[in-house]
Amino acid sequence: MALLDAMPLRNTSAVFAANRAVGRLEIAVARHGEQSRRSRVHEQGCLRARFPYPQAEALEAVIVNTAGGIAGGDRHDIDVVLDDGAGLAVSTAAAEKIYRSLGPDARIAVKLGVGPGATLAWLPQETILFDRARLARDIEVDLADGASLVLAEAVLFGRTAMGECVESGRLFDRWRLRRGGRLIFAESVKLDGTVARTLARSAVAAGATAIATVLIVPADEALVQRVRALDTFAGEVGISAWNGLALIRLCAPEGAALRRDLIAVLMAVRQTALPRVWLN
Repeated sequence: MALLDAMPLRNTSAVFAANRAVGRLEIAVARHGEQSRRSRVHEQGCLRARFPYPQAEALEAVIVNTAGGIAGGDRHDIDVVLDDGAGLAVSTAAAEKIYRSLGPDARIAVKLGVGPGATLAWLPQETILFDRARLARDIEVDLADGASLVLAEAVLFGRTAMGECVESGRLFDRWRLRRGGRLIFAESVKLDGTVARTLARSAVAAGATAIATVLIVPADEALVQRVRALDTFAGEVGISAWNGLALIRLCAPEGAALRRDLIAVLMAVRQTALPRVWLN
């Protein structure tokens, strides 16, 4: 007993930090003839990338988080670079779960670089926040003149079918888009504290628990009309276009409804099939 009393107390903060999942993923894609090919893939920690159809003209990457979710204090860094004329669609193997935090934020930093004439579709499956989750996400996009982008992110506040409700938590989502080095889109979304009460406000989400944003560059009136022509939405969908880009907002009462709406929107925007992981 005397020996136990003499032992120093464990530094719980240091132990917590030492057990956090840290992942880094870097993907570079170059054009070779009529096809896009990986020129560099670097995987570190819990993040992996798989390329299910390497012989396709437009390359597809699927991001896998081997940690099985993200908890407070975890960090993911993802860098994607496309050289001139390359094409890439990025998705995730499953919806990403953000679990309850004991204090620190889970952090996700995404950097996307798209060269002249290149086309990037950033299409991860939904991010699911659990009650008392804390997420800080930063998305930085650098588009060259003549590059094309479709960027979609969906957030579910709990799984309605499981009876879950996010009463409290924190979401800080920061997007910055530059074209030719000039900032053309900037947005920061912050929900902190009583999340369910905030979402219940009519000016926020009117009680909806599933939201998504789709950003498209370049965009024209024909794209806007294709989206507005869709009339089978389960939730609310709005689209605005200005200065060569378009922004689509989606809001639905639960995740399954949002997913149906988002798939319809993305197929209208891209006019091509979604990655197969979206349709499984």
